[in-house]
Amino acid sequence: MMSGAMSRRDVTVARLSGYNEAVIPDATLVRAVLAGDAAAFTTLVDRHARVCLRYATRMLGNVEDAEDATQEAFIRAHGALARYDGSVAFRTWLMTILINRCRTAIGVRRKREDRITPDAEAVARAAVPGDAEDMVLRDAIERALARLDVAHREAFLLKHVEQLSYEEMAQMTNVGVSALKMRVQRACERLQLLLAEDRIDA
Repeated sequence: MMSGAMSRRDVTVARLSGYNEAVIPDATLVRAVLAGDAAAFTTLVDRHARVCLRYATRMLGNVEDAEDATQEAFIRAHGALARYDGSVAFRTWLMTILINRCRTAIGVRRKREDRITPDAEAVARAAVPGDAEDMVLRDAIERALARLDVAHREAFLLKHVEQLSYEEMAQMTNVGVSALKMRVQRACERLQLLLAEDRIDA
């Protein structure tokens, strides 16, 4: 049995404690959590939080919403850990929860008639060191990503940013491989068009 529900604060302050994360498999950590070892879940958070936050930031367009979605995903994962049966990788299972949290966040935002636009902090965190031209291109890509519809942005990020296989993507999204391939192709075509328009406007 787990030692109690996990709070947002627990996720926020999570730090490595007593585990060598390069050696201990996720499945072993899951069993340790279920046996009551809170430090094991802290290690899972530290191991996967960066990837989750990166995906959520690009999916939702701003860091604050991404942090909320990532924290919610870990909280929900902690609460549902007893139902994790190991049939898929823990990362796949966790990303499935995160994808659903991002979809929910976007749905709520649409109801408020808010637009999804990347803020400066999101772009800065996503940027890699480079010259001014690199930064201009990355900024243009972030703007173009924000203009994709949810399904195409989701498929593009999972394939080309997270570099997942189509089979892994299908497990996470509950969408067929053929449909995902089509979404990725159309997302790439749409991004090329948007980037071309961005250059013309500039």
